[in-house]
Amino acid sequence: MTRQQPLLIKEIESSARLKEKLRQSAKYCGLNVHKQCSKMVPNDCKPDLKHVKKVYSCDLTTLVKAHNSKRPMVVDMCIREIESRGLKSEGLYRVSGFSELIEDVKLAFDRDGEKADISVNVYEDINIITGALKLYFRDLPIPLITYDAYPRFIEAAKLTDPEERLEALHEALKLLPPAHCETLRYLMAHLKRVTQNEKDNLMNAENLGIVFGPTVMRAPDLDAMTALNDIRYQRQVVETLIKNEDILF
Repeated sequence: MTRQQPLLIKEIESSARLKEKLRQSAKYCGLNVHKQCSKMVPNDCKPDLKHVKKVYSCDLTTLVKAHNSKRPMVVDMCIREIESRGLKSEGLYRVSGFSELIEDVKLAFDRDGEKADISVNVYEDINIITGALKLYFRDLPIPLITYDAYPRFIEAAKLTDPEERLEALHEALKLLPPAHCETLRYLMAHLKRVTQNEKDNLMNAENLGIVFGPTVMRAPDLDAMTALNDIRYQRQVVETLIKNEDILF
């Protein structure tokens, strides 16, 4: 046995103990783990809903499992509200709403969950709702396009041949956890409907890619220059997903 082997065994044992602790503690803490620990969460862990204290900043898979739903309720509710009264709003998703009111929406979801009132009677400006949706994705401890899958999506965006890029994106999507993939599919289908109203809202797939690229993707532990260079590829990923959502999902 080499010197390194005992250390490796200790690391494996430590990892196993951590997973078991997370499994046992989920029913008490709602599994709001640190970002550094998120990869250690067991796939079959299902926290008790009454102990999931927040909607924002809660791991997406944890929230979906706790509520026994396909997607986070905040995503469904915001998109329904936007599509009911905002698809023709100029600069949809590009125009920012008042940050204090966006924070109010966040607090309402954290406090009231699916009973949160985000109707026009409370928030007349649709940009408040779009801002709250973008904030939800930015606050995720693990991004919608996960850290593990991130390199494959960036590699796909760098391909110049359209067919090869689509094939690579299709394979990259398989790396996403089910709840992440379903939420991404739902979001891209929504953004496709936004582009179908481009004549009124002036938002095409490229514009939405600029907005949502860094919102649903974050570079994992890359230096500042690499992360900066990745921004254009993040935009291309989202733009391609929007344009081809019916093929890719």
